[in-house]
Amino acid sequence: MSAEPLTLAQRLARQIDAGGPISVAHYMAEANQHYYGTRDPLGAAGDFTTAPEISQMFGELIGLCLADVWMRSGSRQNAVYAELGPGRGTLASDALRAMGSTGFAPQSYFVETSPTLQERQRALIPNVFHRDSVGGLPDNAPLLVVANEFFDALPVRQIVRSGDEWRERVVICPDEDQPDRFEALPGYRRVESGIPAIADDAPDGAILEIPLAGTAIALDLAQRIARQGGAAIIIDYGYEGPAIGDTLQAVREHRFADPFLEPGESDLTTHVDFTMIGNMARQAGLRVMGPIGQGEFLRQLGIDARADQLVRTTPARAAEVEAARLRLTDGNAMGTLFKAMAWVHPDWAEPAGFER
Repeated sequence: MSAEPLTLAQRLARQIDAGGPISVAHYMAEANQHYYGTRDPLGAAGDFTTAPEISQMFGELIGLCLADVWMRSGSRQNAVYAELGPGRGTLASDALRAMGSTGFAPQSYFVETSPTLQERQRALIPNVFHRDSVGGLPDNAPLLVVANEFFDALPVRQIVRSGDEWRERVVICPDEDQPDRFEALPGYRRVESGIPAIADDAPDGAILEIPLAGTAIALDLAQRIARQGGAAIIIDYGYEGPAIGDTLQAVREHRFADPFLEPGESDLTTHVDFTMIGNMARQAGLRVMGPIGQGEFLRQLGIDARADQLVRTTPARAAEVEAARLRLTDGNAMGTLFKAMAWVHPDWAEPAGFER
């Protein structure tokens, strides 16, 4: 009789027992790989709901925005639509439908590693191509890219002020009686490079997040757009850094949870440093617009007019449509915490929606 497979918590505990504490970035990477690889976390029955699941208006407006960029940039026939971390494919489905209404029908590529989510995505978009990384996207065509709530789920390095030093923040399993509970604390490794000037006056115990994975992916993607042409729209919750603070959080069953309890059973995220990823695009030679609040971005794209149109078409949905519009745009909901940024090739037209 075969033994029961180890849980992720047990595997991590064995790693720590064998090799010592692991970094927060390592912990987050392992937890999210397991989490997204073993379930569909979206919707009322899952752990969280993203903007595309709230209303079709979100994906439609992004699709029309990209179609407009494509047309004003010469309607290049081989341009492709690429989405990073596309969830169930809802955003892409709405965006591609809206693009199709303008006569633009690009081939679709998804950067997605979860077999569970790939299956859901193919149900909506049967002819989609899946890739494991940005490096697998076509290298011979302009790219029109969307990354909605993608960068927030990438692992970040955390360093913590300890006296007059900055140290790597690491994860241990402190209690054998609670094998699913872990703890983060300053490690022994001193960090001396890559620390912004804002850290000089930080108090003892302050935490600084360094998005190494996110910046590497951002630079790779930006360099591809610089070589091939196109544009990218990035939407996520975040800030304009650098900034001091611990933004690591866990969500389970639509409530905040302990990120160090039962790894792999909740969604782990951090707030996105838009300055950092924007600088990667600038380094590659792209023009950068934003970040701007999601609410203002959607209003400039015409969400109010689209909501009115939906209500006229289906009056019975008026309350639902209005609730979705407010949730997406209001400052007390997603309107300001979530931000939008655009990157565009120097020879391509600027996306709409970013006037300040």
